Amino acid sequence: MKNTARSADYYSEQYNARANIPEHPYIFTRWVEQSAQVRRRHAGLFDLMYGESAGERLDLFPTRVANAPLLVFIHGGWWRSLDKSDFSSLAPAYTNAGMNVAMLNYSLAPEASIEEIVQQQLRALAWLYKNAERYEIDGERIILVGHSAGAHLAAMLMTANWSTYDAALPERLIKAAALLSGVYDLSPLLQTDFVNVDLKLTEERILPLSPGLMPLSQAIPFITAVGGLESDEFKRQTSMLEKHWKHQHHTSIALPESNHLTICDALSDPASALNTAIIGLAKSI
Repeated sequence: MKNTARSADYYSEQYNARANIPEHPYIFTRWVEQSAQVRRRHAGLFDLMYGESAGERLDLFPTRVANAPLLVFIHGGWWRSLDKSDFSSLAPAYTNAGMNVAMLNYSLAPEASIEEIVQQQLRALAWLYKNAERYEIDGERIILVGHSAGAHLAAMLMTANWSTYDAALPERLIKAAALLSGVYDLSPLLQTDFVNVDLKLTEERILPLSPGLMPLSQAIPFITAVGGLESDEFKRQTSMLEKHWKHQHHTSIALPESNHLTICDALSDPASALNTAIIGLAKSI
């Protein structure tokens, strides 16, 4: 029991990113303000319904290039907080580079389980593919980007058998991905009370919800990134996935000055190595 308690303390400290970033309220406020400016100044289609529940909504920022690829962004927040609208500021760096951008929402825990959230993201990707022509999107060039819990959801989608899920979908719906600061083996979260109070994970649910323990469904090239200022556990999770899916791992982007939140600033900065790598990956598909 003593070792379990010590291990629980360790994991709680390692995964509590907000507690490890004292300035996190200011970062969130800045994101909200910058994103509000983007929604005022840039064309967008907001709260498009991809499902029936209130959480099943997405925002679409079109580029001026006809039949351009689609970047799909899934936000983090431990599956229980934040909103797609908090991340609108990411869109211009990609629409200006000739990519459409979709920002996905999902129902939040504890009202929704992680299993339900995964199902919602499956519906979102299927909806985007089926409606691609309507919005002048090249549905054959979809690149998936996820941060934190969103990286977990993106990785789960990379294990999906799309044509089995829906016969109208291609086997390889996702052509490339970028996974940022994700959690790919959920077993440590059993000992992180600060988040599992809402997630209510059990031993039996870990394996089907851990993409880092599953095979890729298709050959999907992907890049990874984790901030140099992040905890050892977030770095370990990324390294584990890189090794597990090594045959499709394209590259790891070094961001020595980024923490678990400011990695998103690198994502939106056209001068950053992360932004350059994602645009390069999109051009290769």
